[in-house]
Amino acid sequence: MAVITYYFCTSSGRSPVKDFIDSLDLTSQRKFFSVKSMLEEFGHRLTYPHAKYIGDGTFELRFSGGEGAIRVMYFFLHNDAAIFTNGFIKKTKKTPLREKLLAIQRRKAYYEANES
Repeated sequence: MAVITYYFCTSSGRSPVKDFIDSLDLTSQRKFFSVKSMLEEFGHRLTYPHAKYIGDGTFELRFSGGEGAIRVMYFFLHNDAAIFTNGFIKKTKKTPLREKLLAIQRRKAYYEANES
């Protein structure tokens, strides 16, 4: 099942995760778009080493670039969409709690802003 991907936007219309991707070098950006297309093709079936469930409804898209290990956090909206919430360059073995909590907070904000 194909998945459509979106970038989380703040209430002011800014997209921090898109800004993060734009800040990466061109090789890293290409790798992101390659892994992103795999997510769009395989959805929930995309697994390690490209994607990893890290708990609380949050996943990370995983790839390496010139900057090091790069992670872009996301969550699934129903089964046919994924929302990218934040991205970071990984400096430690474990995903920083701050980044995981930010992804969870943005997922909550997304649902609050899009309740109908």
